[in-house]
Amino acid sequence: MTRTDGRVLVAGATGKTGQHVVEALSETPFVVRAVTRDADAADSLRTQGVDEVVVGDLLDPEDAARAVADVDAVVSAVGAAFRLEDIRGDLVDGAGLVNLIDAAADADVKRFVLTSSIGVGDSKGGLPLSIRAILTAGGVLSAKERSEERLKETSMDYTIVRPGALTDSPATGDVLVGEGGDSVRGSIPRADVANVLVHALFTPETENRTFEIVSQPGLRDPPNTLVDVEWGQIPRAEPAE
Repeated sequence: MTRTDGRVLVAGATGKTGQHVVEALSETPFVVRAVTRDADAADSLRTQGVDEVVVGDLLDPEDAARAVADVDAVVSAVGAAFRLEDIRGDLVDGAGLVNLIDAAADADVKRFVLTSSIGVGDSKGGLPLSIRAILTAGGVLSAKERSEERLKETSMDYTIVRPGALTDSPATGDVLVGEGGDSVRGSIPRADVANVLVHALFTPETENRTFEIVSQPGLRDPPNTLVDVEWGQIPRAEPAE
């Protein structure tokens, strides 16, 4: 995105990564919209910087369509934890995100930034075998891969970001970006992930590409196929008079 106004939908805004995304976007000229299943979360989201709240479940295609109405871009920070209820039913990472992607494409949304995970698709080697086995059994990785593939099939300009293991540590500002599957291994603070997601909106060279990211302090093994991204500048809102 290069415009300095418009509307951005944050999916997963109530999650730990999504909250960082909202914080970053709240300082821009964009109208920030969030979608949440929890009606009680609306007031909290507004205090965090969200301008518009859509209460709905992404597993419902009609709710997904309402969420993307009149939206210019989507940032998805959706992520399902590994739980028994995830195994028994559709994961938001899978069916829910496919609904959101389809709705965004139908609504002519131009830009979509998707949070996935190292371990998905050709990056499976970047995930420790024990963790990969758990996430595979729970359907998490296949759900995320389904979302990635669906997004690539649309005409939207997309960026797919695959972070390593997520931590709640403060942002490091020192992110290693890989491209090409098994490129980097390790961990990364959620705040760093959010920073990458928001910067991707304003960095045309990230369009229609898939990246793996970890922080320099969280790097586990020597990296492969690192790329140097010239991140665009995030526009800032003018101070209120």
